[in-house]
Amino acid sequence: MSKIRRILVANRGEIALRIIRACKELQIKSVAIFSEVDAEGVWVKKADNSFKVSGDPVEAYLDYKRIIDIAIRTRCDAIHPGYGFLSESAEFAKACEENDIIFIGPKAEHIALYGDKMASKKAVKEVGVPVLEGTVTPVTDAKEGERIANEIGFPVIIKAAFGGGGRGMRIVYSANEFQELFESATNEAIKYFGKGEVFIEKYVQNPRHIEVQIVADKYGNVVHLGERDCSIQRRHQKVIEIAPSPRLNESTRKKLCETAVNAVKKIGYESVGTVEFLVDESDDFYFIEMNTRVQVEHPVTEIVSGIDIIQRMIEIAGGDRLKYTQEEIMIRGYAIEFRINAENPQNNFMPAVGTITNYMAPGGPGVRLDTSVYAGYTIPPNYDSMIGKLVVYALEYEGAVKKAFRALDEFFIDGIVTNISLHKAIVTDSDFQTGNFNTSYLEKKLPTFDFEKHKSKHIEDKSFILKGSDDLLF
Repeated sequence: MSKIRRILVANRGEIALRIIRACKELQIKSVAIFSEVDAEGVWVKKADNSFKVSGDPVEAYLDYKRIIDIAIRTRCDAIHPGYGFLSESAEFAKACEENDIIFIGPKAEHIALYGDKMASKKAVKEVGVPVLEGTVTPVTDAKEGERIANEIGFPVIIKAAFGGGGRGMRIVYSANEFQELFESATNEAIKYFGKGEVFIEKYVQNPRHIEVQIVADKYGNVVHLGERDCSIQRRHQKVIEIAPSPRLNESTRKKLCETAVNAVKKIGYESVGTVEFLVDESDDFYFIEMNTRVQVEHPVTEIVSGIDIIQRMIEIAGGDRLKYTQEEIMIRGYAIEFRINAENPQNNFMPAVGTITNYMAPGGPGVRLDTSVYAGYTIPPNYDSMIGKLVVYALEYEGAVKKAFRALDEFFIDGIVTNISLHKAIVTDSDFQTGNFNTSYLEKKLPTFDFEKHKSKHIEDKSFILKGSDDLLF
């Protein structure tokens, strides 16, 4: 029985709402925090208690000292960081521990280890995980970086040593473009992570991006919940995620999942986590990184496994043992998640802010929508453009794709521009329908998509009503 009785949710939007709902099912009280621009957020109203954090709208979710103070004042015994913001801050996790507050996530030392891409690469290599050839210490000098890249052999990829999400990452195909891209990567790393160190490794062309969801308790028990295919990306940012991967052979799937479990077990990891790999055209795979938090795409794994990842994360933090063995976990069917972003695919994906004037959500069998927006909600310009996650499920991949088009076609959001037209273009593409894609899919396909054809009608559009002796609505 978990010793957690009240949780402060140190996040916003759909993930805050998702955690609050998990708390309610576990009969745990929840306390939400919100910035001045988030006062009308659904999660603020759904939590048992809510606490406004004045000042800068972003710092409201990043000032961990103030967040811990709020947790103490509201008598919370645990904090759930969600994803983004403080979720991968070892300093925050350590501060929670020092204040006798349970951090719902892994140990601070493991957050620090996996937050350092070079150290984590070295650590997993020592426990038998395949890694790509590359640097093992930070690189800050462009000339030194170019020398290393020539030794490895082009193409190479430059990655921020601290941080993730595709930021501070550049692919270099030849020596004559190395210096410019090196400076671009390091500048972006400084902007987003405060540190300009990068590492350089061999770049695998046209790989699939496959990640394995693991769950580990405090007693050495570790299981995996299958894999997800995250290959549909734009500029290294995930757009669509699928569980399980529609084109991964069973032998590779088995090796990937076993490798992930063995790695975290040997390191002594606790909580949920995701081990990410690149799988090349020969089905060889290489470690990319490990995310020490709940992933944006966790719903697809929940649907195909039947396991509530957020609830298990809370229970493990409270000292509970895993409730099942690997043999008891069954992966059934296919789930696809579409990240719904307030952005314009026809204008270089420019973020769109404003007020949602009309809103009609999809539903029906096999459809899940994780969101916190509604008609009348004003999207602030201060945060990430994602406003929801549409997830569909069917026993066969083909059925999931068909259900996806139906659900996307039902989804109406007026007042702002979204990327729903992009998703509709993707699900009608034959390569996506057959699972024939890798990380270069969107780069190649975007110029061929007809976004006008896939634009959603406005809710008040009556063009589909035929007038005759009787009004027929199709």
